Amino acid sequence: MNLHTFYAGAARPVECCVVGTGGFGRTFLAQAQRMRLLGARVAVDVDAATAAAAFAAAGVERRRIRPCASTGEAAAAWAAGDYVAAGDFALVAELPFDVAVEATGRPEPGARHAALAIAAGKHVALVSKEVDSVVGPGLVREAAAQGRVVTCVDGDQPSLLIGLVSWAEVLGFDIVAAGKASEYDFVFDLGTGRVDSNGHARQVPALADHWSVAGCAAADLVAARAAALADFPLRAVPDLCELGIVANATGLWPDRPDLHAPVARVLEVPDLLAGHEDGGLLAGSRRIDVFHCLRRPDEASFAGGVFVVVRCADRASWSLLQEKGHVVSRSGATAMVWLPRHLLGLEAATSVLDAALHGVSGYGADHRPRLDLVAVATTDLAAGTRLAMGGHHHTVAGVTAELRPAAPLGSGAPAPFYLAADRQLTRAVRRGAPILVDDLDLADETPLTTLRRRQDAAFFPAADR
Repeated sequence: MNLHTFYAGAARPVECCVVGTGGFGRTFLAQAQRMRLLGARVAVDVDAATAAAAFAAAGVERRRIRPCASTGEAAAAWAAGDYVAAGDFALVAELPFDVAVEATGRPEPGARHAALAIAAGKHVALVSKEVDSVVGPGLVREAAAQGRVVTCVDGDQPSLLIGLVSWAEVLGFDIVAAGKASEYDFVFDLGTGRVDSNGHARQVPALADHWSVAGCAAADLVAARAAALADFPLRAVPDLCELGIVANATGLWPDRPDLHAPVARVLEVPDLLAGHEDGGLLAGSRRIDVFHCLRRPDEASFAGGVFVVVRCADRASWSLLQEKGHVVSRSGATAMVWLPRHLLGLEAATSVLDAALHGVSGYGADHRPRLDLVAVATTDLAAGTRLAMGGHHHTVAGVTAELRPAAPLGSGAPAPFYLAADRQLTRAVRRGAPILVDDLDLADETPLTTLRRRQDAAFFPAADR
């Protein structure tokens, strides 16, 4: 599709408010300044000074940046054509922008921002997967009732993977698996035995013995690599979170609650993420999973991209495609089609334009709570423990996550990971056990819990509780 044609005819630029100007929000804000079809004159962060600094870093003239501490100041700055920097989304929610880009990555503030935006008649580009994993389908439903769109955002893997899956389905491919590469590669120097990943290095000479998939059973190879790389983390809450969002939009399902998450070279993906009948790891088809890209220093990265593994129903066609460099399994039964990119806010504008100009959400038409990302203790946790969320990946010490069938909040139900985050335990939880809703102090009603209860009421009939 020629995107110039698809987005032609816009009477004016689509105006955005960027909420959260670190990482994704910062790159989106900078890219918006280069675009004819998009405007971003409103930014919100923990304080107005931080938002103003983000505008300056994006190349906006400082004389045009107006830190605002009230709705009146914000309205005056907007009317003057200046850039509005605020420390509270409530101060700017009624300004006449089209789309709120929620990119804080914080569950409670993000839920509040999304709810305020919908109430103010805005579309929402929901970058914060932490919010999405708890109440995404409910937000989509509530916005649609008001003629507005909540959408996932290109530039992040969930949206890109949902798009790739739908592309494969439209073309009639039989999807065996779909997923993404983890954020950090394992870069192995076969000469020195050194492995580098995410700024950490180890000597792992034994990995050389497990470099090739040839002659190995998939499960044995994956287990041997995991053992060799035991000093590195091989499960990440963000990966599980993002694939849970994809499952809710597409109906794809994890083969196991914590995913297989194999360490794999790019050419091995259609071998490993295939069904048992084809020598792979999977017990069924239409599975979701993640792999950790294993490569030499001189090989290109998968770059946190996304993929589908499809069945080679027409072997002759795929033999031709293999000759042209496409990735086909050794058996010839499966092949991988992949997009080796996720450009964060640099490519998010297409999702924003789709929502504002065409009323289209990247989730598709059947986004529902199929899976919950639930919290599971990795150590004994005492009553009174605060499950503080922190770090770049918004994790909780002593807690991991699993993907389990979605269920309404209630007695005996596992707690969604990002609803449990920053809550206090009212009773002890043993290592290996899920943290239950009953284990958490949920006495104070927050935007996130309110939205989740409304989502539960919409998707889970009272008779089923």
